[in-house]
Amino acid sequence: AALAPELTSIAPVRDLALTRDKAIIYAEQHNLPIRQSAANPYSIDKNVWGRAVETGFLEDPWNAPIEDLYEYTQDPSIARDADEVIITFDSGIPVALDGEQLSALEIIERLNALAGKHGVGRIDVVEDRLVGIKSREVYEAPGAMALIEAHEALEALTLERDLGRYKRGVEAEWSNLVYDGLWFSGLKRSLDVFIDDTQKYVSGDIRLKLQGGRATVTGQKSEQSLYDFSLATYDTGDTFDQSLSKGFIEIWSLPSKISARRDLRSDAV
Repeated sequence: AALAPELTSIAPVRDLALTRDKAIIYAEQHNLPIRQSAANPYSIDKNVWGRAVETGFLEDPWNAPIEDLYEYTQDPSIARDADEVIITFDSGIPVALDGEQLSALEIIERLNALAGKHGVGRIDVVEDRLVGIKSREVYEAPGAMALIEAHEALEALTLERDLGRYKRGVEAEWSNLVYDGLWFSGLKRSLDVFIDDTQKYVSGDIRLKLQGGRATVTGQKSEQSLYDFSLATYDTGDTFDQSLSKGFIEIWSLPSKISARRDLRSDAV
């Protein structure tokens, strides 16, 4: 609709009103090569960024996922020695692993294998579809979740507080647009411009520990860092003038004091 509005979209399964069980029978009757069967009815979408599984016994949210559902990740409850990896970003884009320059695709592929070995990126969620129906879906996105964890840590180091806070709201709106199929919408394009601008100084290295289903940040550094040790330390060498705090607190709390006095007067009446 967005790229070629003159074209008509044809969706045979939908247009023929084929339910999942009927679609499986249809494929069997016409020798169509599909992996689904009556015993394995799952709907699976996958690409290098992640894998999604739904339907079958998962349609009951009380049923726990079984290991057979997963392909990109191994059982995180199995004890394994931790792996560490350093991800280098340049203007928000991952460009290297452990100092080796790689394409974004190569980085995702390697992290899928490395983080997937530790069960990172398993997500079991009931989500709200655009039409108002709730659906239960099991995802696995090991490389993606490791990258997101590292990227968020680097943003915390390099973005101003107000910008970082505002961007979280933009991220939520951006995600909703993409989830609802509006990748080519005007609002999404405009949000892209804002997000791209926020990434100017998001460059540096993030060290991750991968173990037990988690990607944990254990180190972060950037030449664009806004972290100032002399301002942050509580020890000798602190350059922050603590005497300034008194006046700041008085001014910052003034609206709260005024409204609290009003509330007390109202309560007394």
